[in-house]
Amino acid sequence: MADRQEAPNRDLLDLVAEDFTDDHDVFMGTMFRSPGLRVGGKIFAFLGHHGQLIVKLPKDRVGEFLDVGTAEEVVMGKRTMREWIAFPAQEDHEATLALWRSVAQEAHQYVDSLRQST
Repeated sequence: MADRQEAPNRDLLDLVAEDFTDDHDVFMGTMFRSPGLRVGGKIFAFLGHHGQLIVKLPKDRVGEFLDVGTAEEVVMGKRTMREWIAFPAQEDHEATLALWRSVAQEAHQYVDSLRQST
C-alpha cells in the first residue's frame, strides 16, 4: 500500500499550501486519511484518492464550476455533497497548479468566513 505522503499530486498540494505560510490559522491536516488544508481546524481543501483537489465552496459557486465542466461533483456513498467539488489534475502541470491555487484561496476565504460567523 502506498504511503499517504506519496498521495497522487501531493507535490501540487504542497505548492498550494505554500500560499498560506503567512496565515497562522492555516495548517496541514487530513480528511478521510488524505492530506489537506485546514483553517482554524476546519478543512477547506484536500486531495481525493485519485489525486484531485477537493474544496469547499458555496453551493452556487459549485454549480458554476459544474456548468462549465471545470470540476466534478463529490459523491460520498449515495450522497452528492452540495458544497464540495473536485478539480481533477490536468495534463498541464502549471495550468493545474494555477487553477488549484485559485480555488484553494476561494475555499479558504469561504470556510474562514463560516467559522468566523459562528
